[in-house]
Amino acid sequence: MNTALIKPQWSPLTIALMVIGFILFWPLGLAMLAYILWGEKFGGSAEKAQAYWNKGCSYMRNNNKRQGFGPARHASSGNAAFDDYRAEQMRRLEEERARLDAEIDAFHEYMANLNKAKDREEFDRFMSERRGNRQGYGDNGEQNNNWGHNG
Repeated sequence: MNTALIKPQWSPLTIALMVIGFILFWPLGLAMLAYILWGEKFGGSAEKAQAYWNKGCSYMRNNNKRQGFGPARHASSGNAAFDDYRAEQMRRLEEERARLDAEIDAFHEYMANLNKAKDREEFDRFMSERRGNRQGYGDNGEQNNNWGHNG
């Protein structure tokens, strides 16, 4: 027996509550829409809602294992030759992945060294220009910067 005042179905009352919910605060309207669409599956009890949630989670865990996501935990196909072939291919792909990761690391190291060399070259150029500017004294021994000369 369902004694809920607002039943999870399309009725003028639930539609009005959904519209008011969207006007006031959009998540309220969204929650009302979810209640209208899926409220019967939960039956209004926390136990049924938890059972529905657990069923969905176990479905996702089982599908992820079958599709090869995550670590290499492959169930046997029932054919030993195919299982050996699959294991060999997975091992080969892991070796290729490790090789590519090593190449990426080597490239990043190369770029870091290249940037360090470029920075060193720019710093040395700056220092040589600065040393050259410090040597910029005039012929009579005064600095050639026209300070104190207003004319």
